[in-house]
Amino acid sequence: MEYIDKYFEEMNQITEEIDKGEINRIVGLINNVRKNKGRIFFIGSGGGSANASHAVNDFRKIAGIESYTPTDNVSELTARTNDDGWESVFVEYLKTSKLNKNDMVFVFSVGGGNEKKNISVNIVKALKYAKNIGAKISGIVGRDGGYTKKLSDACVVIPTVNEKTVTPHTEALQGVIWHLIVSHPKIQKNDMKWESTK
Repeated sequence: MEYIDKYFEEMNQITEEIDKGEINRIVGLINNVRKNKGRIFFIGSGGGSANASHAVNDFRKIAGIESYTPTDNVSELTARTNDDGWESVFVEYLKTSKLNKNDMVFVFSVGGGNEKKNISVNIVKALKYAKNIGAKISGIVGRDGGYTKKLSDACVVIPTVNEKTVTPHTEALQGVIWHLIVSHPKIQKNDMKWESTK
């Protein structure tokens, strides 16, 4: 029980410390993406990949925004990894998808990418490309925000309150925050099933 209580206390502390202004900025950016008939490309590895897949569903179905993630296409992902290496899988997907200035790249990552430390270099390369194209960049990341925070137009950094639980806190709150965004009155376009069922 001690660990359980501590975990929830830490989650409460994090939600108090999160920069809500950054969340609001992401809402504004996404609203502009929709107005400009742009698309959102969610990228992440591991738990970030699972969150990206879920977010694609929500933003397509609830917000009515064309959205994709490269990790949903296992055949393409593994072919690109096998033939060209893991570091280029996201950037090559964005190139084939003809990423443009009306689009957004949205990152789910614990560290946000760090080329010097050779961590999530696939995210770093994708973000460099997106910045060069003029696409908007946002993300929900942990630790110091890494390369995602450095290049983003708006980025929520999950505060670190316990070095031993950075990953579960970050990945859990990614889900909380994107659900907040997709259900925000400025973003939500379609009713959700259970909320519309009497």
